[in-house]
Amino acid sequence: MWNKIADYILNHRVLNLSVIFILLILLMIRTANVKMSYHTPTTLPDSDPVMLVYQQFLERYGDDGGTIFAGMVDDSLFTLKHFQEYYDLCEEIMNIDDVDECLSVSRIYNIEKDEAAAKFKISDVVRQRPSSQTEVDSIKAVVYSLALYDGLLFNKEMNSAIMMIVVDNKYINSNLRTDLVNAIQEKIEGFGERNGVEMHISGLPYIREVTTEMMIREIVLFSVLSIVVAALILYLLFRSWRVLITVLSIVVVSVGYMFGLMSAFGYELTILTGVLPPLLIIIGVENSVFMLNKYNSEFSRCHDKFKALHTVITRIGPANFLTNVTTAVSFASFIITRNDLLVPFGVLSSVCIVIVFILTLTMLPVFFSLQREPDDNSVNRINDGFASRTIGKVSCVVENHRNIVYCVLSVVVVLCVVGALKMPVSGRVVDDISQKDKLYKDIMFFEESVGGVMPFEINIDTRKPKGIMNASFIRKVDRLQDSLARYPEFSDPLSVAEVVKFARQGFFNGRREHYKVPTNNEFGFIMSYLPEIDGDEMPSIMKQYMDKEMRNTRVSVQMANVTTPKIDSIMMVLAPVIEEIFPHEKYDVDMTGNAVVTLKSTDFLLKNLAYSLLLAFIVISLLMVFAFRDIKIVLISLIPNLIPLLVTAGVMGLCGIPLKMSTILVFSIALGISVDNTIHYLSRYRLQMRYSGGNVKDSVFAAMMEAGPSMIYSASVLICGFLIFALSSFGGTQVVGLLVPVTLLVSMVTNTIVLPSLILTFNRKKI
Repeated sequence: MWNKIADYILNHRVLNLSVIFILLILLMIRTANVKMSYHTPTTLPDSDPVMLVYQQFLERYGDDGGTIFAGMVDDSLFTLKHFQEYYDLCEEIMNIDDVDECLSVSRIYNIEKDEAAAKFKISDVVRQRPSSQTEVDSIKAVVYSLALYDGLLFNKEMNSAIMMIVVDNKYINSNLRTDLVNAIQEKIEGFGERNGVEMHISGLPYIREVTTEMMIREIVLFSVLSIVVAALILYLLFRSWRVLITVLSIVVVSVGYMFGLMSAFGYELTILTGVLPPLLIIIGVENSVFMLNKYNSEFSRCHDKFKALHTVITRIGPANFLTNVTTAVSFASFIITRNDLLVPFGVLSSVCIVIVFILTLTMLPVFFSLQREPDDNSVNRINDGFASRTIGKVSCVVENHRNIVYCVLSVVVVLCVVGALKMPVSGRVVDDISQKDKLYKDIMFFEESVGGVMPFEINIDTRKPKGIMNASFIRKVDRLQDSLARYPEFSDPLSVAEVVKFARQGFFNGRREHYKVPTNNEFGFIMSYLPEIDGDEMPSIMKQYMDKEMRNTRVSVQMANVTTPKIDSIMMVLAPVIEEIFPHEKYDVDMTGNAVVTLKSTDFLLKNLAYSLLLAFIVISLLMVFAFRDIKIVLISLIPNLIPLLVTAGVMGLCGIPLKMSTILVFSIALGISVDNTIHYLSRYRLQMRYSGGNVKDSVFAAMMEAGPSMIYSASVLICGFLIFALSSFGGTQVVGLLVPVTLLVSMVTNTIVLPSLILTFNRKKI
């Protein structure tokens, strides 16, 4: 079959290139439709109970992540000049289209009692821009007396002030968000520069926008870097501009196909699909290295360009096909996760990897058939290079020191098992941002100042209309809030109980000591001062905390960026407390919000990614059994591919790197790519067994000398290619850039030393 494929490729060169470039043009036309993803990926399937509760919560109250926080520490805030500037800042932000509300110490509301009308009225604490220090001092006294805002809009101990900017929900998950967030950010940072104050900005709309912009920059950066790294390595290996231009042309065409298919499939650019261009460049270069080495060695033997290219297709083609299929299978295994982020990545990456193989197999022989023959210097450089000398030394170790190899291997395995057992399982609500980045430091500021910015919600269903409007229920909510206050991970809560306490303080003329839940006797009298509320005409601020029937309400807190095990432990402790306060016979209570969804998403993904890794391992094993028709050899070959994964797990455990979504991705990616060397070696070994009449020892060393240099070269390309991801601003991408090279380096060592040693040991009787 491969002889016919080789004949077709070399006899229809113009036709093949024409078809490739016509398809490329048709796909490139569609690339204009490729869009960035502005949505937060729905990690859990829609049918998951946690997701159903969260969706009901969003339908009832709106998005829980629609607030941008701006904070600062300013000892001079309540001086006339600074306060006037802060007042102007808040007013300017309110004038931005689609900003629904801007709360700060300069734009704050109070409840006052109207004795004549026997009703409460909502009043502005700051009615106009202050013109004297006396006015500012008076405002400060009133603001600090309003307990509702303490820990929400200010922290007296830190001298910090927080501005809460509520944006229209339609802007949270669309490209319209960019201009809105940039306009808000520009005004906030301008205030900081004018007043010499460091400004901190956070909140989910801002975090999503900043990470999207970072992602766009990194897609371009890593695509360029991967081409530069690939070009540098290719030139160092082959010292040929023709080789360089040929291979880079192939990988650029591959990336063009990827963007066209992304549009055809209706996928958007995400943090994962954005990694594909450099990944395809790396894989394309790896495929080319094996073919180029074989081409040079065959040409040096026969000095016939077309015969050498024919041999490259028939000998390297099957091995490259199997290596690319196993890599594609490893990526395709992400499809079973049912995750909105991983499924498109799995589909697109697996399809594109197969396309890279087809393009490399077709275009590289065609391009070289049109070029002049390799010179002797190029051939000699490959045959006498560093890799060939290294393989010669490795052969001596395999032949004479296998016992030492096994002893070292045993020690490494024991250490790695110990390390792997120490590996923590964790994740954070905001888990993909480097701790060195200002965005992460700003999150830490808000944790210290007001407790955090990640929404944690408790929805309470009283099962009856106006069920939340009675004193006993308000006291229950207050008891729940007292329980929440025991956790430093939570900010001060917002709820109807806080509104009622605020109303009581207003009823008693704003004195702070009266900020508490009314007694039974007080409740009815104080509630009579509230204006009549019609469900359809309910103020927007009230719609965020109760439904039209006043049957459901929420208790909202902001959570620190803690690990998912910490969230889980808090929820486990809270569950019986909630049951005691709100027994399930009378109430339906759900803990939800972004923090809870993130927790369940992490558990869901770890479970499904583990299944996908196992599935990939099984499928790859079956493919190798089918290809080599020797179960014994395949079982032996699995050992040098499991050891790199074990080493990676050991490194993670010993270095305290937790097992989470990004780190478990490393295992799937590394498994699919590291097995490539095994396949290339076994292909040469099987061929040498035919030539040598079944002489195992001669076949082992002949296969090493033939495949070894290419294995070293391809591993070098892969390691350097993946190392560029370590420069990423995203924690998950950094992990891929650091751990995948470790796995591939160990894989290169095990496949060049351990695999030949095992074959010799298990075939000792034949030898």
